[in-house]
Amino acid sequence: RGQILMTADDALLKKRFSELAARSVGRDCFVFTDFLGLAEQSLLAECRDTERAGVTLFGGIHGCERVMARFGDPERLGYDEDFPIVCIMAAPAAPKFADTLTHRDLLGALMNLGIEREVLGDIFLHDGAAYIFAEEKIAPFLLENLTRAKHTDLCLSAVTPPEGLLIRTEPMTVQVSGERLDAVIARVFGLSREDAQALFAKGLVYLDGRKTESVSALPHEGNIVSVRTFGRFIYRGVASLSKKGKLNVLIEKYI
Repeated sequence: RGQILMTADDALLKKRFSELAARSVGRDCFVFTDFLGLAEQSLLAECRDTERAGVTLFGGIHGCERVMARFGDPERLGYDEDFPIVCIMAAPAAPKFADTLTHRDLLGALMNLGIEREVLGDIFLHDGAAYIFAEEKIAPFLLENLTRAKHTDLCLSAVTPPEGLLIRTEPMTVQVSGERLDAVIARVFGLSREDAQALFAKGLVYLDGRKTESVSALPHEGNIVSVRTFGRFIYRGVASLSKKGKLNVLIEKYI
């Protein structure tokens, strides 16, 4: 299995994380990153020298995949500070004539405005509208300029995100011979064991935001397993043993 090597860009990003943590400690203030994807979160987890500052991850609501990192400990600093994240709802101006918009449609419209991906968090679709998490500094620009996606005119507004509606899971039970991560992933996504193992070598598997190459890693109850291009799920542990000695494992799959 090929080793996933750190690139020069990775090293620069880890150095940047260390600098932000040091700024937080040196100036006794909170310091925020842009939105981080899974690969960037994994690099942050490897930076041991950031822990002294205190690190909190948040994407706008609980369960977001793209998150900001906040350096600073409220207890040490003596105050708290909200993450500079705004939720923008984009709804069709004329719902009767609107296209059924996809995540790709919304992201494409945003990229066409010249917006960098790192200032945008997760994008959710619910009940005909899109909910876009964005950095506070870019929100006014979005509200004024994101007027259309695909062939659909949009009405935008800053809203309080509807907790419990945007991120949903469905329970499922999979049967495996052991709790090894490759076996669980294979069953959850309907892959062969060999295809599941290949995902690790390609650097596509993350366990609680950390990239893992170990096919034999054992997930613990509550771990979030993310597999790039396939999806993610919460591991809920072994529920029972089948008559043939197989493990019935509980999963909550994000939908």
